[in-house]
Amino acid sequence: MAESSLLDKPWRKFPEFNEETAHKLKEELVDYGPDSETGVTAANILLIGQIGAGKSSFFNSVNSIFRGKITSKARSGSFEHSLTTVYRKYNVKDHNSGQTLKIRLCDTRGLEEDFTIDSQEISHILDGNVPDRYQFNPSAPFTTETFGFIRNPHLGDRIHCVAFVVDGSTIDVIPEKILKQMKAMQSRMNQRNIPQVVYLTKLDKVCPMVEEDAGHMFHSSAVREAVDKIADVMGLPRGFVLPIKNYESETILDQNIDILILKALKQTADFADDYMEEQVEKMAAENGQGRKEKE
Repeated sequence: MAESSLLDKPWRKFPEFNEETAHKLKEELVDYGPDSETGVTAANILLIGQIGAGKSSFFNSVNSIFRGKITSKARSGSFEHSLTTVYRKYNVKDHNSGQTLKIRLCDTRGLEEDFTIDSQEISHILDGNVPDRYQFNPSAPFTTETFGFIRNPHLGDRIHCVAFVVDGSTIDVIPEKILKQMKAMQSRMNQRNIPQVVYLTKLDKVCPMVEEDAGHMFHSSAVREAVDKIADVMGLPRGFVLPIKNYESETILDQNIDILILKALKQTADFADDYMEEQVEKMAAENGQGRKEKE
């Protein structure tokens, strides 16, 4: 475990860790919906990460918070090969209100050293061509000829923000092949102007104080160092790196863990909104241009 100390002042401004914050964030996410102008019913957030980084655990953690108890809908754990073999667009239901959140968490194969995800396949996912429950086939990547290919995807089918899920305790030893895959994906996302964030997980392994209480997250010098490192590796602003803790060994919910996850999800939804707004403006400009050319 890295040397860590608790700083007097938090290194990032963050809401207070209390019941009021947890309630407010939960309420904001239940009430959230994309702008009606976009014609989109739910924000699609794509989770990408190395095997065992906590991709499916993140979905399970979000699901647990809104169910009010620990659940595991998506298979998760530290296995040698990806447990996720099917492309899933997961919905989250708030059991208090009975409402389904207008945020979908899209889960794809975990990144592996000895298996490179076809970059065209990632483009099809980003563009909304891949249907929910598509079974990945390592020997035959998804193409325009694949059964189920969505030919004319709407803005609502596309990915609106990408969250790279990264194990904060192994940043220094991320294999070169994995980094290369992540960089190749990023360049496809950048071409499409799709915003990206990092969900930095397993920070309890980086700092014993965070293991004791997730509320120490923004006072931990080791966590700050991990955030700085991954921001440099991914070429993203530090504010786009969101330190969280997934539910893994816990058997009951913990308010401070909830707050970190809810805040990260809310920030991701805000970035997804920015992207959708930009796309609507772009389509309006293109339509206006098209009309001018016809005149």
